[in-house]
Amino acid sequence: MNSSSNVDVVVFGATGFTGQLIVEYMASRFEPGSGLSWAMAGRSPDKLAAVRESMGAPDETPLIVADAADAASLRAMANRTSCIISAVGPYTHYGSELLAACAATGTDYVDLCGEPLWMHEMIETYSDAARASGARIVHSCGFDSVPFDLGVQQLQSEAVNRFGAPCSRVRGRVRKMVGTFSGGTAASGAATLAQVRENPALLEVLKNPFALAEGFKGPPQPPGNKVIQEAGIWLAPFIMAPINTKNIHRSNQLSGHPYGKDFVYDEMVLTGPGEKGQATAEAVAAAFGMSTGGKEPPAPGEGPSREERDAGHYEYAAVGTGPDGETLSVVVTGDKDPGYGSTSKIIAEAAACLVQDCPDLPGGIYTPAVAMGSKLRERLIASAGLTFQIEE
Repeated sequence: MNSSSNVDVVVFGATGFTGQLIVEYMASRFEPGSGLSWAMAGRSPDKLAAVRESMGAPDETPLIVADAADAASLRAMANRTSCIISAVGPYTHYGSELLAACAATGTDYVDLCGEPLWMHEMIETYSDAARASGARIVHSCGFDSVPFDLGVQQLQSEAVNRFGAPCSRVRGRVRKMVGTFSGGTAASGAATLAQVRENPALLEVLKNPFALAEGFKGPPQPPGNKVIQEAGIWLAPFIMAPINTKNIHRSNQLSGHPYGKDFVYDEMVLTGPGEKGQATAEAVAAAFGMSTGGKEPPAPGEGPSREERDAGHYEYAAVGTGPDGETLSVVVTGDKDPGYGSTSKIIAEAAACLVQDCPDLPGGIYTPAVAMGSKLRERLIASAGLTFQIEE
């Protein structure tokens, strides 16, 4: 953590669509006198001022001019704050210089990254620097991968309490989802595929469920790209599974394998029973996408209306099998659409959690579960519209 900062949190990329939603949430959640100071950052001071006004942020909210392509401006920004929220993606294109600046200055950092190739590179390149400087860097602090990472963590903690051992097999099941994935998610996927086209050897990293587990190789994992049926319900591949599974295995590895070295995890989305459920599952599998009413994700910088965001929601279940065949589930729900409404609240609370609740966490590159765990879960329940429930 940067101890010489003059503001607790900076929202970088504050003029983008998701960045504006983060600003709006910060303005309502962390008013002057709340104990958390924050600022807005981006390339254009005029646009920053306009967003500050339109999103209801206080007039005294500091504005910082910084550009993802200008390393000096990024370092100057990092020196002014304890933690940076990065809403500027794809991170493959726009994220490396900022992460380098944070690792060098000891500044905490959270992002919305779902790009495993870039994360793999950042872990290899900057882990030592972050540990040395004290920077706590946490990727994937939005819908991917917080509900999934924290849900599995809670499930395993409860399994140890009840059964005396973790669940070696956990099935992640998205039961409901109404909303749109962000344009940034689509752009990140395109950037990842472009990297693979340029360097086909990276495909092996992308396919490896343990790619972020720093050399650990666990047991074979379910492929996750097939249509299957469970208890009469059809299931299809889930678009966020390639990043969520990697983060969850990294959480296990970073924590010393409390889920076991034989831990098996997959994620799929329920599409329903009967012929209709099967047809939907097969259509989703063909596109390896998510059924969202046939809508294409918005372009970066665009997004759904407030009414659409407020109407969105999701429900995910982590279903574990105990050592003697017992079944235990943790169900996570969110009260807004996943890609925008819920994500903007989650990442804002993650930044505040790092700054306010985790003074003893040493520097390094983390997952949300390992960095913040139950402290973040409590914040999300109290303020961000998420629930985490044990299901018998």
